Amino acid sequence: MWEKLLREIVSSHRGRITGIILGLFVSILIINYGFFKAAFIMLCIGLGYFLGKRLDNNKEDIAEILDRILPPDDR
Repeated sequence: MWEKLLREIVSSHRGRITGIILGLFVSILIINYGFFKAAFIMLCIGLGYFLGKRLDNNKEDIAEILDRILPPDDR
């Protein structure tokens, strides 16, 4: 009974629950590390998500993506 109720609540309020969890995570980061360190951590997480999504969608190699973002050194 409780599982069915919990599934219904989660499925109908997925965005709100995700926002609450994300807000809790950010607030814990800021309290423990300060604003700028927390912002850096969130930036790294976002960059990791972006690169991972590109790898999943395009089936590209990480080296190809990094070569486009950071051109190779031509010394």
